[in-house]
Amino acid sequence: MPFIRVSYLEQQYDIHQLEGICRAIMSALIQHFHVPEDDMFQVFHAHKAGEFFYSKDYLNIERSDGLIYIQVTLKSGRSTEQKTSFYAMLAEGLSMTLNIRKEDIFIVLVDTEFEDWSFGNGVAQMLQPPVREV
Repeated sequence: MPFIRVSYLEQQYDIHQLEGICRAIMSALIQHFHVPEDDMFQVFHAHKAGEFFYSKDYLNIERSDGLIYIQVTLKSGRSTEQKTSFYAMLAEGLSMTLNIRKEDIFIVLVDTEFEDWSFGNGVAQMLQPPVREV
């Protein structure tokens, strides 16, 4: 049930690259967090230069205007090993398939609980037992 926001400087990535980013994120989510394949909710935000700021060398990582912020909001409970493996796989995948510099891949995970989600109809589906048809 992750919800993903990807932010980038406008005109840095085209629609085909964004689709590739989407696929790479889903692949890493499926492999490391066992997310179902049809559990895909991602939004992409292009920002004008005056709306997109970053440190070019924080923590001695040399970033460029190709920087992408990937924020993943998901249910808590993943181990540190799962998270660090996810970061590594996603950065490697984006680097290999789309030629995005690993230095330009900024990932943040935001942990939530089941009561923090409604997938529609104003209902907290993850809190309700599944309805069985008779």
